[in-house]
Amino acid sequence: MSEITLRTLVVRFKWPILITNLLVFLESILGVLIPLFIGLAINDLLEESFRGVIYLIVLGFSSVAVGSIRRLHDTRAYSRMFRIIAPEMVEREQEKDSSVSKIIARTSLLDEIVQFLEWSVPAVVGATVYLIATLVIIAGLNLNVFYASLLVLLLTFIVYVMTGKINFKLNENYNDQLENEVTALESRDQSFIKNYYRTLMRWNIKLADLGTFNYLIVMLGTTALLVYTPIAVIKDGVEYYGLVFSAVLYVFEFIAALIELPDHIEQVIRLNEISSRLSE
Repeated sequence: MSEITLRTLVVRFKWPILITNLLVFLESILGVLIPLFIGLAINDLLEESFRGVIYLIVLGFSSVAVGSIRRLHDTRAYSRMFRIIAPEMVEREQEKDSSVSKIIARTSLLDEIVQFLEWSVPAVVGATVYLIATLVIIAGLNLNVFYASLLVLLLTFIVYVMTGKINFKLNENYNDQLENEVTALESRDQSFIKNYYRTLMRWNIKLADLGTFNYLIVMLGTTALLVYTPIAVIKDGVEYYGLVFSAVLYVFEFIAALIELPDHIEQVIRLNEISSRLSE
């Protein structure tokens, strides 16, 4: 029986995962065009034309249709994945004579990996598409805002590269403790149980504190970008009001995607630790 890791799951179920992420890519491209089409619709309305509004309606319905199809596909594909993999993992652990508590804990961790593939990977793909597409469009609208956005993006990656190893180690300690949950409960020793949860929550707090520190640094950068954007756009002169509005909207889109990205980075780190654990 082959080992069960994040990599082997991706290889084994590559087609449903590929379909999901192709649909996410298309949905993201359609979504990222909406602020631009809003700006064009405003310009057309100022010229007493409804052409831009019609294009915006078609774009909106297309985005909703693709998103709905993807969600219908995902529910069925990832439910099937867990239904196939979970019994295989239980059989493997039983052959290794693992304790029931360890099997339960690892089944829970496996479910987390499947949920990661179903929810987090598409979110990462979507956020990445949004980041790249919004940067390209921002560059076309205002180069100074584009350079400022690049600086904030660079700041985010530096912060998470510097704290990545610490994050992995904290997740390792948290999961070590989590695998002892059933053992602690079966002991019926209240002192042991209290100590178990105290230790588990201590690691959880350390993970949360690290995440909060990283979030604070990133938010300082995005706040500065938000303040700078209208100043830079107005300073360069206003020719088309709809496109000025679009530029501000795209900075909001960029920041929203950037704020999401750290959560996904932390989840990738956690899943890497879980994956190495399940392959033992």
